[in-house]
Amino acid sequence: MARSPRPSFEIGTVRVRPGRRQALSLPITRLVTGADVDLPVRVVHGREEGPTVWIDAAIHGDEAVGVEVVRQVVAGLDAKTFRGTLIAVPIVNVLGFMNGDRYLPDRRDLNRSFPGSPRGSLAGRIAHLFLNEVVARCEVGIDLHTGSDRRTNLPQIRADLEDPRTRELAGAFAAPVMLHARLRDGSLRYAARERGAKVLLYEAGEAWRMDGWAVDAGVLGVRRVLAHLGMTDPLEDDAPEPSLVSWRSGWVRARGTGMLHLESRLGDRVSKGDRLGGLFDSFGKRVRLVHADRDGIVIGRTEAPLVNSGDAVVHLGEVEG
Repeated sequence: MARSPRPSFEIGTVRVRPGRRQALSLPITRLVTGADVDLPVRVVHGREEGPTVWIDAAIHGDEAVGVEVVRQVVAGLDAKTFRGTLIAVPIVNVLGFMNGDRYLPDRRDLNRSFPGSPRGSLAGRIAHLFLNEVVARCEVGIDLHTGSDRRTNLPQIRADLEDPRTRELAGAFAAPVMLHARLRDGSLRYAARERGAKVLLYEAGEAWRMDGWAVDAGVLGVRRVLAHLGMTDPLEDDAPEPSLVSWRSGWVRARGTGMLHLESRLGDRVSKGDRLGGLFDSFGKRVRLVHADRDGIVIGRTEAPLVNSGDAVVHLGEVEG
């Protein structure tokens, strides 16, 4: 008996037939010039049944790494052999991205504006649109980010590691570190959990930079998750090291003001009391040393050349083992 074909996938006003990929736009707003601003979406609707997953980037408009991750992941998929459905949104904060700005023109943080409202602020409207057109259709999501405010991050997954299914997916991604991160009100992760979705938040690289190593780790991790979910075949010759698990992290802060010379690199293992760098005045006289305040791994660091007393300089994650 012949099997019935898989139904088309509906999103917005578009129907995507099985075995196809399709680009579409979801309307956001209209500019004073009369030009429309839309949310760009690409759907890969496989011929075979499987999960529905989303990947997104640039919820913060100055975070470019994830945009390239989405591009490469989608480019490597064949809808004819794909199982399930992938909704890819490379730029969520379109207006912020066009200006290289983390926030929206109204200065709101989109990742603190969920679940939003169809008649609220611009941030609230985008959040509502994304939540109802994308997240509501999915069971798993991967939200791609970079460091902020002149900070760079080691590739890492931040997620609710107390949830077994989420931790399983984080393990499949196999970033160098998986960090337990509490849910914040107004965040995409919080709103998605309320809709029943499991979400991984990927952090890597620096804002408004195209760090190739962060892109490569993100593409590979997303592909591993898709394979783990049975949406693609397993990756060949891929045997990643298990992620280090961190349940707690903290920033080492400057105890003086000066030009910062860091000796610690992303991924370094350090012990409490180890020297991480130093602060110097403009003539090169050392003002202060920077020491680790705990055992851990360097998962983030500032790239700012000048720091003031109290500024965060090195992010250490306490790891098991």
